[in-house]
Amino acid sequence: MSTPPRGPGPEAAPVPAPVPPRVLTVAGSDSGGGAGIQADLKTMLALGVHGMSVLTAVTAQNSLGVQGAWELPVEAVRAQYRSVVDDIGVQAVKTGMLSSAELVEAVAELLGTTDVPTVVDPVGVSKHGDSLLASSALDSVRTRLLPVATVATPNLDEVTQLTGVRVESADGMRRAAASVLSYGPVWALIKGGHLSGEAVDFLTDGSDELWLRAPRLDNRHTHGTGCTLASAIASELAKGQPVPDAVVAAKEYVTGAIAAGFPLGDGIGPVHHGWRFA
Repeated sequence: MSTPPRGPGPEAAPVPAPVPPRVLTVAGSDSGGGAGIQADLKTMLALGVHGMSVLTAVTAQNSLGVQGAWELPVEAVRAQYRSVVDDIGVQAVKTGMLSSAELVEAVAELLGTTDVPTVVDPVGVSKHGDSLLASSALDSVRTRLLPVATVATPNLDEVTQLTGVRVESADGMRRAAASVLSYGPVWALIKGGHLSGEAVDFLTDGSDELWLRAPRLDNRHTHGTGCTLASAIASELAKGQPVPDAVVAAKEYVTGAIAAGFPLGDGIGPVHHGWRFA
């Protein structure tokens, strides 16, 4: 009596892929794809973390500027945040465009319940000079949002907007950082991209100091640099890097993205978030 042929043996169960670090961005949408939520998620993907989002506003935006902005209701922002954090969890949070005092205060309250590193990019104006933060929200940023930040990343215009300090040279960045730290963030990263000469940023917690210098690149296509830098820092923090190391790695990534920035539309094009893979 013949033996029936054996069928294939049981297949080995697939090994689950490791879960990457998870980073949540709380920011507005840039329909042109160069800044905001879109830049944040591209940065996170490029740096090997899983990006998630809480949308705070929708903008009509392109390479020429912002043609319109519509803020989402506070309850929609709160629901998105709780939905992600309560189920999926996060290792770091980054905030961007929070246009009103009500939104700032709601997000600050949510961040206070989430014990992870938080990078606050206090977005005040767009690359084209369009206001993205109501003047009535400035006090809420100072007193509610900055105190829950692990790292605050204002550019020089935002430093002036928040503190009244005007920086005309790299020498003034210490004074700017001290003013920002007085509102409570653990670290302040003062971005000196608006100065002439080298692209100099200054990081301090009031004790340790780190100057980050890079050559100023001859490329006008720099839309999204602030969002990209803050998201890169949050991504590195989610991987377990200490703040100075995270900022150094983020600065290197952004410098490469600026070098590879490309024209898009008739105005200022974006940085290239995928430059390492191009």
